[in-house]
Amino acid sequence: MELSDLYSEKILDIAANAPKAPRLTEPDATARKVSRICGSIIEVDLVVRDGLIAEYGHEISACALGQTSAAIVAREIVGTTPGEFQALRAQMHAMLRQGGAPPTGRWADLRYLEPVRDYPPRHASTLLVFDAVAAALEKIESRESVAAAS
Repeated sequence: MELSDLYSEKILDIAANAPKAPRLTEPDATARKVSRICGSIIEVDLVVRDGLIAEYGHEISACALGQTSAAIVAREIVGTTPGEFQALRAQMHAMLRQGGAPPTGRWADLRYLEPVRDYPPRHASTLLVFDAVAAALEKIESRESVAAAS
């Protein structure tokens, strides 16, 4: 497979038709991740209420692969528990780095990113949104732990 084959019609379609995910004015947490390999950047905002991700926003500057994964996350993340998202992140890392199975169910469109596994330099931009959301969730969890201990 050629590198250009990664950018399938479906990947380009998802990236081009990404849902709007404007930055949040009062997020519970914000996290920024940068790929040192390609320079892709994402900053995400999260609100978690009653154990569910209730609001999501982002600003992204990335290739079509990073834009595709971020578009799918923006479309599907609201209503997900933090634990479910962490499991999804682990599954995406396993899919790309260890030959694991792609996600299913409402996250099934992430399967279009499966060919990225053969291009390790593209893993970072593809996984950037997952790592940024995980970092934001860790900030929220840390604050909740501190508040509970007080």
